[in-house]
Amino acid sequence: MMTFSETVPSPSRIGLDLIGVDQGAPLQLELRIESVSEGALVTGTVSAPTSGECARCLTPITGNVEIELTELFAYPDSATDETTESDEIGRVVNDTVDLEQPIIDAIGLALPFSPLCTPDCPGLCPQCGVALAAAEPGHRHEQIDPRWAKLTGILDRDDT
Repeated sequence: MMTFSETVPSPSRIGLDLIGVDQGAPLQLELRIESVSEGALVTGTVSAPTSGECARCLTPITGNVEIELTELFAYPDSATDETTESDEIGRVVNDTVDLEQPIIDAIGLALPFSPLCTPDCPGLCPQCGVALAAAEPGHRHEQIDPRWAKLTGILDRDDT
C-alpha cells in the first residue's frame, strides 16, 4: 500500500459550461493505492477550487468541490483484464495508473448543473435585465397585453 498527498495543476478545464475547475487550478490529491488480487485499487479524495457564474443572475461565483474516488485498475493478464472491455475499467500500464479520466468524470458528476449564487437568487428582470437582488423593492414594468395594445389610444382621445 502507498499513500499520496500531492497538489497538481488541472490539465484542462473540468466541469460544465456554468461552473468548473479552471485549467491550471490546484487539484489536491489525498490518495491510497493498494495492491489487490485483480489490480491496483485507488481510493481517496480530490478537491479543487471552482469558478463560474450563477445560472439565474450571471453573477460570478467561486467555491470548492471535493470528490471521493474509488477506482480499480486491472493488472495485465488478470481475470478482470480478460473479462472486461477496455473502456469499462482502467488498466495498470508499466506500473502506472492514469487517474485523469476518473477524476474528470467524478468532478463533472459532483458539480451542480445549475449553480446559484444564493439558494433564493431571484435572477434577472425579464424586461430590462437588471439583477432583481440589486433592484429597488417592487421593481416591475407596466406591460400591456399586445392583443389590447391598439385599444390604449382610444381612452386617450378626446371625442368632443
